[in-house]
Amino acid sequence: MKKAIVTCLLTLFIGIAAHAFEKKPVKILVFSKTKGFRHNSIETGKQVFLKLGKEHHFEVDTTENADYFTGKKLNAYAAVVFLNTTGDILNAEQQNAFEKYIRNGGGYVGIHAATDTEYDWPWYGKLAGAYFLSHPAVQEAHFTIADRNHPATSFLTDSTWIRKDELYNFKDIQPDLKVLIFLDEKSYTGGKNGDSHPFSWYHNFDGGRAFYTGMGHTKEGWADEKFQRHIWGGLQYATGLKKVN
Repeated sequence: MKKAIVTCLLTLFIGIAAHAFEKKPVKILVFSKTKGFRHNSIETGKQVFLKLGKEHHFEVDTTENADYFTGKKLNAYAAVVFLNTTGDILNAEQQNAFEKYIRNGGGYVGIHAATDTEYDWPWYGKLAGAYFLSHPAVQEAHFTIADRNHPATSFLTDSTWIRKDELYNFKDIQPDLKVLIFLDEKSYTGGKNGDSHPFSWYHNFDGGRAFYTGMGHTKEGWADEKFQRHIWGGLQYATGLKKVN
């Protein structure tokens, strides 16, 4: 009888311990507030993130409410996505909360116009990796794959990816960026960054992880399976699901 009770209690203890150490599901925040130009692809982008969440079993919250940027709320997320944000979207208190979040190991994913955001907040420009400078008309271009040792590009078997998008030129490009994809300025008109025109990159910054892609302007571009895999790979890095040097 005593043996049975001990066995029962041991089983119960193991069950409680296992439950206590269960990993919480990965959760991300998709933030799409705009104070400048507003992309009509934002809603499409939100739907793609929700779709990726269902496919890869992570939770997705979407918002345009900057009140989410408090220490307590941000700590619930493995990464925060700036989805085609523009302009001055966070006040000083919210900026401080986001800086602390990154310094505590948080993740950042910037999509397209995320570099057209917060020009008066130098820390953010360094996190994103650059600021938007200008762009020519939407057109098809060649993108050169520079690094396949990252989940955002490991599935791209060809050395060149041809796609149509709004092709940003950048300023204040940070020297520590690990560039995944370069834009071939010889393949289109209007480039201003020369032979080394970064377009998708990542870097460890100020204690956290940051991934950015200049792609994501058009609704049609979001339907591209390769682009969705590119975004998913960036999320894997930013959330810490996959370690990258």
